[in-house]
Amino acid sequence: MAEYGKELADIHLLKSPRLSPPIARYQGSGSNDKVESIEYDEHKCTVRINPDKYFEGITPELWNYHIGGYQVLHKYLKDRKGKALADPLHYCRIATALALTIDIQVRIDQIIGTIIQ
Repeated sequence: MAEYGKELADIHLLKSPRLSPPIARYQGSGSNDKVESIEYDEHKCTVRINPDKYFEGITPELWNYHIGGYQVLHKYLKDRKGKALADPLHYCRIATALALTIDIQVRIDQIIGTIIQ
């Protein structure tokens, strides 16, 4: 369990080598990186931030993941609405961190399940 804890800490601090390459990708054309709107398409697994740019690879499980009552990926963009993203890759790494977290949580739950029984 301690190993999982260390791994989670590294992932949440975005220091884990497992974050590269990220599972999400920043797509689109032009130089407009401003978060004008936040439109999630669960069928395409995309989050559009303006008419020209979007993130792909955002599954419904990632999009709906909550920490402390906040929908993580939505809140990140909402907090930057009206501003240009300084580092779009950072958002991709956060999505990857959430995917890794979900995977580790499943493994921890399995271990706890065998201990409790």
